[in-house]
Amino acid sequence: MPVTPQHKAQRPYRGVFPVAPTIFDERGELDLEGQRRCIDFMIDAGSHGICILANFSEQFVLTDAERETVMHAVLEHVAGRVPVIVTTTHFSSAVCAARSQQAEAAGAAMVMVMPPYHGATFRVPEKGVVEFFRVLSGAINIPIMIQDAPVAGTPLSVEMLARLARDFANIRYFKIEVAGAASKLRSLIEVGGKEIEGPWDGEEAITLLADLDAGATGAMTGGGYPDGIRQIIDPYFAGDREKAKAAYERWLPLINYENRQCGLIACKAMMQAGGVIKSDAVRHPLQPLHPATRAGLLELAKERDALALRWGK
Repeated sequence: MPVTPQHKAQRPYRGVFPVAPTIFDERGELDLEGQRRCIDFMIDAGSHGICILANFSEQFVLTDAERETVMHAVLEHVAGRVPVIVTTTHFSSAVCAARSQQAEAAGAAMVMVMPPYHGATFRVPEKGVVEFFRVLSGAINIPIMIQDAPVAGTPLSVEMLARLARDFANIRYFKIEVAGAASKLRSLIEVGGKEIEGPWDGEEAITLLADLDAGATGAMTGGGYPDGIRQIIDPYFAGDREKAKAAYERWLPLINYENRQCGLIACKAMMQAGGVIKSDAVRHPLQPLHPATRAGLLELAKERDALALRWGK
């Protein structure tokens, strides 16, 4: 599926772009029917766009063939309704570039990539990081989002990120989810200027209000409650910070519970409870939620009338 005019018309991409989970059945096999229902729910819940194959999608437990299967299934099912960001992270410059070319050819609106890392100690120096993104930028035409995440363990200075934006025309989006995200977002916008098309919040929106105050224009959260994140972002962008603050305070207990207690399984647990998907299975060796943890999550979600709990019923 080629990139649609709709995707091009929507730049700069703004708003709620949550990460979609990868849906498995109880045997741990891909559930593509469930995947499509998950995507439909996320669009109905107000997602301005969707990210797939990220860490919260369990990308690290998928084979390359499964990654391609999920990518094509989602892009074909979305069919241009919203922009789709495909995560193409890989340590190898060549493999990351090839994955990104496949995503662009399939209709991705953007790719999201972390700097090259492997395990606790395999890193490349700044020169290697810059060259990595040079290879990637030259391989595709769609925008690139750099994911600045603690899991990579690679320091990405504001100056280097701004330099990448200046030097490479399609490096335009930055998902900042390191400690002190608001301060880094503010500095990146100041140093990078107009080249920073998309300064975005991450980490399940736990610092969303501070990040919006710092100039964030997008939020990449978990996929369980885009409707709740919209209640924060919509009034904020409309100029009503007090209403946005009240909504943030209302949803923060659930955001915090997802971030600190559940992790990537939270959105699956909510979707399964609401009939969106049949199974909330994660792939071994990841472990299911403890029943008490699940009960706490669903209690908070029900109190906030999260759409996920009633979408499929």
